[in-house]
Amino acid sequence: MIITHALLQVNPAREQEFLEVAKTLVAATHEEEGNISYELYKHTAGGNTYIMVEIWRDQAAVAAHNTSPHFTGFAAKAKEFLTAPLDVKLYNAEELSK
Repeated sequence: MIITHALLQVNPAREQEFLEVAKTLVAATHEEEGNISYELYKHTAGGNTYIMVEIWRDQAAVAAHNTSPHFTGFAAKAKEFLTAPLDVKLYNAEELSK
């Protein structure tokens, strides 16, 4: 299982537009084969800091997502919304218990 944390610093003046574009991305990603979870959260104390928390079945699912039209379209537009470079961390994980 692959877990991704993508930290996004969003321009306050573009926040509403960012959320509309992100909503479309999240909905389309939920339909992808190999996606376990894909959610956007706003930090409660972080101003306009958001984190996308992604859980994928395997690296092949991540690779397919990274080339999907909805992701590449979002990535191309993201620079318009962000005030800092995207901070992405990838983790290889296994479920320990339910």
